Amino acid sequence: MMVSREALPSTRESMTHKFSVANIEGYLTIGLYDDGRPGEIFIKISKEGSAISGFCQAFCRAFSLSLQHGLTVGEAVQRFKGMRFEPYGQTSNPDIPEASSIIDYLARYLELHFENRSAEMRPAMSGRLAD
Repeated sequence: MMVSREALPSTRESMTHKFSVANIEGYLTIGLYDDGRPGEIFIKISKEGSAISGFCQAFCRAFSLSLQHGLTVGEAVQRFKGMRFEPYGQTSNPDIPEASSIIDYLARYLELHFENRSAEMRPAMSGRLAD
């Protein structure tokens, strides 16, 4: 099975969301395809240079490539929602009052804002990512 990468346009729309999980502030930036689907994510957190900051950057690269190779938001939410590790606790978002990790917060945010829209606009792919 071959899955081809759907690269984002060179110039693209994006949205940036400020958040905090357990008093760790961060910014989530989501790069969008022309049809509004997310195609890349970046997380910048207040603990620059820390292990959690490096982990977030590495996760975002892998997550972005997964989206570009056909992972849907719904599939991502299913895999990452509920992951529990520090930092966890109260958030600054009334729609997501508590998160069990920054990854859980990201998955739940994407679920709220993109899951239905992404599934409706998903282009035909030549294959599917394995579970």
